[in-house]
Amino acid sequence: MAKLAVACVQLRSGLNRAANTGAASVLIREARAAGAELICTPEMTNVVDVNAKRLMADLPTEAEAAELTNLATLAAELQVWLLVGSMAFKVADRQACNRSYLFDPRGEIVARYDKLHMFDVDLPGGESYRESKVYRPGERAVVAETPVGRIGLSICYDLRFPHLYRALAQAGAEILAVPAAFTRQTGERHWHTLLQARAIETGAFVVAPAQGGRHEDGRETYGHSLIINPSGRILAELNSADPGIVVAEIDTAACAAARRSIPSLALETDFRVETIEAMG
Repeated sequence: MAKLAVACVQLRSGLNRAANTGAASVLIREARAAGAELICTPEMTNVVDVNAKRLMADLPTEAEAAELTNLATLAAELQVWLLVGSMAFKVADRQACNRSYLFDPRGEIVARYDKLHMFDVDLPGGESYRESKVYRPGERAVVAETPVGRIGLSICYDLRFPHLYRALAQAGAEILAVPAAFTRQTGERHWHTLLQARAIETGAFVVAPAQGGRHEDGRETYGHSLIINPSGRILAELNSADPGIVVAEIDTAACAAARRSIPSLALETDFRVETIEAMG
């Protein structure tokens, strides 16, 4: 399938996992009614909570999670490909995963991906995050080969590591999924630029569903879910931080055309970095 309709679902997830899943389900249904064949939700679809102690106290394991069952049932009911951008689940007493799930139209999980790069940053104004204290990083990149295209999986802070997307594209990815919960201040500075760069560098479509607005835990995320073509052109944008959907038709045949035109993925030159002392 070269041409298909893709949707981003934008959320403002809070502390209640059932309520968050319910809100996502409403928008997933809306996206399917609009014709979407691949629907993508943002990072932390099931819960957004910066308080690690509170988060872990109420967090199930993957095997115990009602939200996984509910979303599997929804994918099967709607007969749609559903990428749940990520959910948090307990993997040890004091550790969670930040994991993407790709459901097929039967409601089966056909791919999982754990976020590789942990968001350990100190931002201007005192905003600080240490994901590595809570989440266990993944160890592998994932490309899911599906009837709707080859989908390269990533999550949020991964966006700042371009070699990951180059590797996904070289492995055949035509659609790069970048579900996110970008902070408002980093989103205002870098969100559009980084996503467009990843599309241009790889000759791939970028689908970036986002969290947006002021969350119950006090953090503020940027929103502005985007669908971008291989030349870096924005096909659809939810131009706010409010929950909602955007839908765009993509044609994965455009990836091959872009890569033929500018074949940078196939024309790498080995090199080494030499540091020259030039003190003058």
